[in-house]
Amino acid sequence: MLKKEPQLPVRQLVILSICRFAEPVVLTSVLPYLPEMIESVGVPKHEVAKWVGITSAVTSFSQAAMAVTWGTASDRFGRKPIILLGLTCTMLLSLVFGLSRSLTFLVLSRGLLGLMNGNVGIIRTMVAEMVPEKALQPRAFSVMPLVWTIGSIFGPAFGGALARPAEKHPEVFGDSAFLKRYPFLLPNLAAAAFFVVGITVGGLFLEETLAAKKDQRDYGLVLGQALTRPCRSARADKKAKARSIATEEERTALLGHPRSNNKPPRKPSWGEVFSPQSNLILLAYSLMSMHTMAFDSLFPVFLHTPVQELENNPDVHLPFKFIGGFGVDSQTIGIYYTLIGIIGMIVQFLIFPAAAKQYGVLNCLKVVSIVFPVLYLLTPFTALVPGSLRHVVVFLLMLGKLAASIFGFPCTTILLTNSAARLSVLGTLNGVGTSVSAIGRAVGPALTGSAFSFGVRRGFIIIPWWLLAVFGAVSAIPVYCTEEPEGFHGKEEVDEDDEDENGNVVEEENEAGGYGATEHASRRGSQ
Repeated sequence: MLKKEPQLPVRQLVILSICRFAEPVVLTSVLPYLPEMIESVGVPKHEVAKWVGITSAVTSFSQAAMAVTWGTASDRFGRKPIILLGLTCTMLLSLVFGLSRSLTFLVLSRGLLGLMNGNVGIIRTMVAEMVPEKALQPRAFSVMPLVWTIGSIFGPAFGGALARPAEKHPEVFGDSAFLKRYPFLLPNLAAAAFFVVGITVGGLFLEETLAAKKDQRDYGLVLGQALTRPCRSARADKKAKARSIATEEERTALLGHPRSNNKPPRKPSWGEVFSPQSNLILLAYSLMSMHTMAFDSLFPVFLHTPVQELENNPDVHLPFKFIGGFGVDSQTIGIYYTLIGIIGMIVQFLIFPAAAKQYGVLNCLKVVSIVFPVLYLLTPFTALVPGSLRHVVVFLLMLGKLAASIFGFPCTTILLTNSAARLSVLGTLNGVGTSVSAIGRAVGPALTGSAFSFGVRRGFIIIPWWLLAVFGAVSAIPVYCTEEPEGFHGKEEVDEDDEDENGNVVEEENEAGGYGATEHASRRGSQ
């Protein structure tokens, strides 16, 4: 019997992408207007960068505190219900954020948003459960970052264009007393529409991937099938059923034989979760999250900082002592992010999978880990470029940073997934990954935001950027200590319950459950 080539579960990945889409929209929409929003609640200009960093840090610390809890909840109740709950909470809390009119309420709403959403790690786990073939991983694991990139096109565009609508678009919103009172609510209302679509599509069509819950009746899917039945032909139904059976057979071949008893799988120990390679990857992931998030929170403030007169200015001593920025408003910042996002989408979907396949995931990560600190060192000096070239320089800088992130995070996710010793470790491991990433994303903006304010007071805007360069250089160390993991080892379903008639533990062949061992597993399944 000929071996069938593994295929991506395109339909389910598309549905999961629709669910995911609203989150990057609402999270990136704040980038253009957050400095203005913080100014509007009474924060002095020289303290804005610090409070931008604190706001980002509160969100990330909150997410870190709950990420493992949400991952554990998804292991118990299923991936789908936890994802839908997270989407609902994020939608409501983003609206609360848009209604904030004091610094306390603003920071509190962002903290609650972090507490009530652990979807990042859960979605990664779902992708890993959908696509256990190592050959398909670069493309599969680039889908969700691609969704983030596309969302980052719409998000800043909404944020930049719809913030303070009564002032920017008086012909449409000038008579709205409500939007004058809440000038930053409209971008969050626009994002809420995407959340409604994601929750609806996920509820009706997203299939559960947790093995313990897959056989349970899903009333959302039943309703979705009922609603779409008039649009489907009998032939399409037959093909869908055949695909479902084939997918389950391939999964059984890849992950080992199903259990012959109804006992729950053994809970993985922390020693299994924290393998030496996993620890290195988690450290690299945390550090990369720290400096990339710090850059993302600081760069709009840098763009918003007024241009400084350089000639005949006693406060300026080039090349190091200056505090000038670009002096652009939130709408222009939104345009920058939108244009970069469009190009990033192409890089994400076309260039990254090909490069990862050609040169290897770890090699790609090693290259970008060097690119980051170089970009950070150059960032403050872009403000010294003549005015006619500034837009070009900003565009190239943002494109370089985005391209490095597009390669860095999917590569780290793939390495972390393949470092898991067993499939049952994945949920917890991705939860831990979300936590350490969130801690990094909290520490980075908090430190560099304070460093930015300190540097502006002392006349040295290079201070936060060179601090970021140090963080970027340190983050490369664990990357160069990492070895590319083989993938799952075939003890996925082996525990004290799997015994032969003599009471001996029965172990599957190593290749049966391993990422990258697809061919052997497929042969066994077809014999």
